Amino acid sequence: MANSKSASIFYLTLLVFSSNFLSGCQSLSDKSIVKQIPEPQQRVADLQVVDCLLPGQLRMIGNKIYMTPRRPTRTTASDCSIKGGEYVAYDRANYKTALSVWMSEAESGNAEAQANVGEIFERGFGGSPNYAAALFWYEKSAEQGNKRAQFNIGTFYEQGLGIEKNMVVALNWYRKAWGVPENDLMFKSVYDGEMGKQKNLLTKKLNRKNKQISILEKQLNSLAKLAKSQANKSIDMEGEIAELGLMVADLKKERDQAESEVSKLPSPQIARLRQPTPNVDERGFSQEFSATSIVESGQSFGRYYALIIGNQTYQNIDDLLTPLNDVARISNVLEERYGFTVIRLDDSNNIEIMDAINNLNKILTEDDNLLIYYAGHGNRVKTGDFETGYWLPVNADAPPRDTLWIPNEFVTRHIARLQAKRVMVIADSCYAGMLSSAPGYLMLENASAPTKEYIQYKLPRRSRLLLASGGDRPVLDNGGGQNSVFARSLLEVLENNNRLLTGPEVFKSVRGRVTDYAKKSNFEQTPEYKVIKGAGHEMGDFFFVPTHL
Repeated sequence: MANSKSASIFYLTLLVFSSNFLSGCQSLSDKSIVKQIPEPQQRVADLQVVDCLLPGQLRMIGNKIYMTPRRPTRTTASDCSIKGGEYVAYDRANYKTALSVWMSEAESGNAEAQANVGEIFERGFGGSPNYAAALFWYEKSAEQGNKRAQFNIGTFYEQGLGIEKNMVVALNWYRKAWGVPENDLMFKSVYDGEMGKQKNLLTKKLNRKNKQISILEKQLNSLAKLAKSQANKSIDMEGEIAELGLMVADLKKERDQAESEVSKLPSPQIARLRQPTPNVDERGFSQEFSATSIVESGQSFGRYYALIIGNQTYQNIDDLLTPLNDVARISNVLEERYGFTVIRLDDSNNIEIMDAINNLNKILTEDDNLLIYYAGHGNRVKTGDFETGYWLPVNADAPPRDTLWIPNEFVTRHIARLQAKRVMVIADSCYAGMLSSAPGYLMLENASAPTKEYIQYKLPRRSRLLLASGGDRPVLDNGGGQNSVFARSLLEVLENNNRLLTGPEVFKSVRGRVTDYAKKSNFEQTPEYKVIKGAGHEMGDFFFVPTHL
């Protein structure tokens, strides 16, 4: 009887919760009927990726009814609301609200939450990063195998954020994050090269210390002989001798430390002509793909999509000359030569661009490829010690009014949600390189025509990559005829190609052309190639596979 009574209470409670939920759904439905197109400001807010606290779930064990704790997640504001969640509107200048969502889970040992807390501290409150706190939480998360935290620690060591720069340590963290074994030769050749550089620097430091010690010891001996020859030693001379002795002792300690550091470094190994053994699920290459899936040499590269955005005619700021020509030719070469399905936006406002990026999540599957190309105005805003870049839609206001600008965080947060195996963002705008805070991409110097083994090695791994037209600087809109210097360079590479190209190959070819064309306009412009930090990169690549030559 007791059980029956408890069950009745349980189902009655569920009925109350369900009726309230359905009423809420109905009111939302009615509202959408009355107002089918939301206000622009509300639509922008709905499309933001927020830190959401989902409601707990009502459960029953035996005779006991209980509510589970609320669960944090990252999703769009609209999705959070539909699921009955709670969030505070995203504020790039103040991450305290996001910290309150994730800290409890982080303290309880949740590795994903710890990585999120680390990223919040890295961004900082009011634009002031706290690298020490960020590293603390990254290390906790990394100990549990969280790949995002491991990669972020690597960037700290590579860039010297709150700790001393150490490229060798950085490479080891990248290796862990990407699941690369220690004996992998593709990684080993880069590691050995950096090890050699570090050993050379330490050896130079050691030689410099030995020279300094030798010079000071000669001065000390000369001064001691002079003092001995004089009948009455002056107090000043005795002080100089003592000071020189202390300086020599300090230098010898530094010399001994440098010797110890050199002795701990293993000698660089000569790279051998051996390819890595791929860790590939063979079934991934024999799956049935749609008609748009691209197959080359018996290997499936999946479906290719491109979101191409060109903004040229602006409502409130100066028009540009070339973006629409750029995106027209880029779209054509991707469709006709490389088999992309292209979604193209010409002269789009902020909601149109944000909607298109958000809707990619409904289209892409885990075997797909996505290229996002943006050509248009870009800008940056500094808040405290933190700077962020923006894409400017055609309805953007002139600086400093950034209300309608599209922040980098919007783009990167949505990319992190996508299921696609490979994602590349190509941005041709001022300050485009600010879309990622990661350092420059590794393993570029040996970029050449890929071997079959290289493709097998890279293909199963996720990639999140940025090719920026000019880093954290302004870039040219003209100088390339009817195109920008960057677009002209990219088009020359893609239109004249007749084989599979890797991302690093495209970058190296484009970079040289851009710098040369820019010099003809007495301008300095150097493209950048980076991993998009925090978006799930796993040492994969992006492949351009010609389907029609």
